[in-house]
Amino acid sequence: MIKKVTHVFMAILILISFLGANLRVKGNNPTTREMNFLCWQEFQELVPAKIQTVLLPVGSLEPHGVIPNGTDSLAPEAMAKAIAERVKALIAPTLNYGVTPAMKAFPGAVSIRPEAYQPFVEDILSNLADNGFRNIIILNGHGGNTQWLQELVRQVANRKKVRMMVVNWWSLADKITKEVFKENGGHAGNNETAYMQAVYPQHIHPERYSQEMVSLLAPAESYYPVPVPSSILIYEEGQGYPTFDEKQARLYFQKVNDLVAKLIMETIHKWDLAGVYSK
Repeated sequence: MIKKVTHVFMAILILISFLGANLRVKGNNPTTREMNFLCWQEFQELVPAKIQTVLLPVGSLEPHGVIPNGTDSLAPEAMAKAIAERVKALIAPTLNYGVTPAMKAFPGAVSIRPEAYQPFVEDILSNLADNGFRNIIILNGHGGNTQWLQELVRQVANRKKVRMMVVNWWSLADKITKEVFKENGGHAGNNETAYMQAVYPQHIHPERYSQEMVSLLAPAESYYPVPVPSSILIYEEGQGYPTFDEKQARLYFQKVNDLVAKLIMETIHKWDLAGVYSK
């Protein structure tokens, strides 16, 4: 009798275990959107059966006026966390270093040579494709990376037969910058400062700011100083100075995130309609 009860009990335990595993597979929400925190078993259940999109935040470590040196990485990382659920994506670990030779002279800056940066990122993109992601979205926070990233996605997307996109959020959000601030932005200007203030207000230091820290970003092909003369570089004379306004920061953060999420969803929808690299 005891042996029979034991067998029944074990059968119930096995059934519960099976049902629990099945529920995990069929559940709509992952335990986390961040790949860093997923175990391999859950990742296997999610990709590609339930999730085909990954967000890869990339940036650099360089001076940004009176906001964090890591702004170019911290901003797209915060963006990824804000929109991942909406765009049905996982978030790959952030790539915190980039190509920034013109700012290398400033304290705390780290610049990676393009010939080292490109193959490293190429391997990351290739591995993400190998793991089953069909849509690989690079959220780029640093202009110095753009050329190298665009070259890579042209190569890797076609070689691996997946869909890729580089999003330079500050450029995409140009209209929003002018809508919220009524003027143009800049590197570590009103736009980047506001975005970071919405996420990390404790690391914004207006007490260290003065307008003497600001220079006009050199117009294309007119002149090119190395190192750059200032860590705040405005796009237009007399515009783009940091405002340190909390209300503007919250509004800007939300509007930018909405815009980026909309772009990603619309692009994936169009890829799907066209049937390109769909499997």
